[in-house]
Amino acid sequence: MGREDSGAAAAARPPGAWRDNARPGQHDQRRRQPVSQRIGLIGVGLMGHGIASNLLKHGHALAVLEHAGNQPLDALQAAGAATQRSARALAAGSEVVILCVTGSPQVEAVLQGADGVLAGLRAGTVVIDCSTAIPRSTERMAQAVHAAGGRFLDAPMTRTPKEAAEGRLNLLVGGDAALFDACRPLLACFAENITHVGPVGAGHRMKLLHNYVSLGFIALLSEAAACAQRGGVAAEAFVEVLAKGGGGSVALERLKPYLLHRDASSLRFAMSNAQKDLSYYHTMAADSGAVAGIADAVLRTYTQGVA
Repeated sequence: MGREDSGAAAAARPPGAWRDNARPGQHDQRRRQPVSQRIGLIGVGLMGHGIASNLLKHGHALAVLEHAGNQPLDALQAAGAATQRSARALAAGSEVVILCVTGSPQVEAVLQGADGVLAGLRAGTVVIDCSTAIPRSTERMAQAVHAAGGRFLDAPMTRTPKEAAEGRLNLLVGGDAALFDACRPLLACFAENITHVGPVGAGHRMKLLHNYVSLGFIALLSEAAACAQRGGVAAEAFVEVLAKGGGGSVALERLKPYLLHRDASSLRFAMSNAQKDLSYYHTMAADSGAVAGIADAVLRTYTQGVA
């Protein structure tokens, strides 16, 4: 065999694997180069755009699905991204398909639609769902992907569009441990902290738990801040006392620019998405028989905010 991989070796290589081009004896001197994968991305919104940019920076061949909800694609196309008009065509040309859409209805539609991903899925293709979804839906979609000959990971993300652009997302991954290990180098192209949290569906369960706690903190702090303002407590004092006491948190740091200066630039998570995620948490809690009294109140707060 020559220095380049044979066709059989390339076909057998798992997603995110590494090609070692070093001659014998050079393994300690030369850095291994990542294999370029053919990636299809569905959902180029605020988060998906950052994911796409970083996949291109790491040398992957990227195609994205054309959609009215995408962020502008000019910069991605200038960097080499191709576009496809159907999810079926996108899947047919991809080794890995990444979903970054709003929620379970969108995931189900883009996978199972007449011109969807499953209609074009090739045997062995990996579907990685970075959306936020209801776990029982995730488990059904994973079964559908497997039935079509593919493999599946749920890998929802935390952090903001800023970290997405910087390639510093957190990923909470559910799925087969061996597949997770194989895909980890690919995920590391756009994520800083990558945690395998369990089998299929566990990633989305952990994401909903995370967002419930995070959004619950935000709701509690916002309500307290409004009460403080009505009572004449200075915003500076409110923030300082909480930060130095039991109220210090990531949520407070995120709210602080707005509380002190009415700077909302760090608050880019839409209220409608927050309400959606909390409704998903409520569904998950009901499915598992968990107590959700506080969750009811938090969901009601965000529902009123969206109304």
